[in-house]
Amino acid sequence: MVMVHDNTEFLLKRRIASLEEEVSQIRKIQEEIEQREKLFRLFVKHTPAAVAMCDLEMRYLAYSRRWAVDYGLGNDDLTGKCHYDVFPDLPDKWKEEHRQCLSGQSIVNEEEPFPRMDGSLDWVRRELHPWRRSNGEIGGLIMFTEVITSRKKAEEEKKRVEYQLHQAQKMESIGVLAGGIAHDFNNLLMGIQGRTSLMLRETDPSDSRYTHLQHIEDHVKSAAALTSQLLGFARGGKYEVKPSLMNELVLKTADMFGRTKKEIELHLKLHDSLWPVEVDQVQMEQVLLNLFVNAWQAMPGGGDIYIQTENLELDRQYLAPYGLDPGKYVKISVTDTGIGMDEKTIKRVFDPFFTTKELGRGTGLGLASVYGIMKNHHGLVNVYSELGKGSTFNLYLPASDRKVEADVIQHREESKDDNFLSVLLVDDEPMILEVGREILESLGHRVVTAGSGEEAVEQLRKNRDTIDLVILDMIMPGMGGREVFDQLKNINMGVRVLLSSGYSINGQAQDILDKGCVGFIQKPFSIKQLQKKLGEIQYR
Repeated sequence: MVMVHDNTEFLLKRRIASLEEEVSQIRKIQEEIEQREKLFRLFVKHTPAAVAMCDLEMRYLAYSRRWAVDYGLGNDDLTGKCHYDVFPDLPDKWKEEHRQCLSGQSIVNEEEPFPRMDGSLDWVRRELHPWRRSNGEIGGLIMFTEVITSRKKAEEEKKRVEYQLHQAQKMESIGVLAGGIAHDFNNLLMGIQGRTSLMLRETDPSDSRYTHLQHIEDHVKSAAALTSQLLGFARGGKYEVKPSLMNELVLKTADMFGRTKKEIELHLKLHDSLWPVEVDQVQMEQVLLNLFVNAWQAMPGGGDIYIQTENLELDRQYLAPYGLDPGKYVKISVTDTGIGMDEKTIKRVFDPFFTTKELGRGTGLGLASVYGIMKNHHGLVNVYSELGKGSTFNLYLPASDRKVEADVIQHREESKDDNFLSVLLVDDEPMILEVGREILESLGHRVVTAGSGEEAVEQLRKNRDTIDLVILDMIMPGMGGREVFDQLKNINMGVRVLLSSGYSINGQAQDILDKGCVGFIQKPFSIKQLQKKLGEIQYR
């Protein structure tokens, strides 16, 4: 009996020892599980990604600090809270994706917009994956979200830069073509205008043909206005550049426009101390007028145009796509309350010959001309618009340190007693030489003609002491206007040169004017325009 008792006690001790060992193992396992859970939660909390783990009821089991930061959730503990209570305005599409994931389907969305709790909008990349218990049953889902707003903006900026470069290259090519067309077309118009002016001079106003001739002149002016638009975006199409105040040009153009468009209300907010800019004033007036007309056409029932000027400093990042230098700029904004534009129209709004108007109601050159003129002035133009909410065109021109000098306007009565001039007329077009000679002779001047730069130099050598004025075409084969001007000045430093052209390449007109030209006259010109210009030259 004693032996049995001893055996039972022995077995009992062994069982107790075994249980204690099992309990110890269980405690170790529990401690290990707790440790792993702590490490898991610590890992999730501090992972740089926005990650959250939910159960089947979409209650938070764990989440990363980045999750709370990215979604502006503050320092509140989300553990145990329902995801839908935290985000009450969650899109139904996302809730449906949660249900799909809890049924065992992983979902990856590369990019989509996400509204912030503060009302802002971000772009995110989302992944949803189900997690399973040890028995294989789904226990909930894991949500991974990456905010890609910066990357999205960078991609959009890259696209914007590529578009700007493509646009600049396209406009450069079209500009070269447009300049050549405008040059040849203006020469043709010069022939028509010259002959018409001569016939008008010899026709009595009571003659029935006089009105027809006047109408021909009007048509020539319309055609010249069209080539002027072409020259707007042609490479180097500006002529007389000088320091100017944009406020004065805005006031002048707005006043002229306002007198003809009574149904439009103009609102001006002009900076009192606007920096000067160096511009061709005629072309800048054309830019403003084109924008005003464009705004008027966007408001068929009338409306408001808001014009504002201000000084700005633009950095390299903003100007990089346009190839412009950072620094001080003058900004002119023209805003209308019209019909606005969609994104597709905005992308093409500066394209030559693109128009949303019906056939016969527009050439599609107005805004293309604005783009080209601004580019030729080392400035830029951009547009912001929404359908039904109007449009805003912003012009940016580099500020100048040069002082704006007041224009001295000298008034004189036209007189037939002007001193007659001995004129050397230089042009490579026989048609221009012929009609130009007849026009000048009809005004009483003596004329010598030259059909090339080389011939012009030779004619001045022969008539060095008798030539009073050279009317010089700028674009000629062989020796161009700039080289001819230099050689003429070498022969006779005091000779006066009036520049004449239908088109300027690479700013040559301004270069020659800066060297001492007495003026510039744009083809096509009438007898009256030439007579006025010659009178100004003689009066100096």
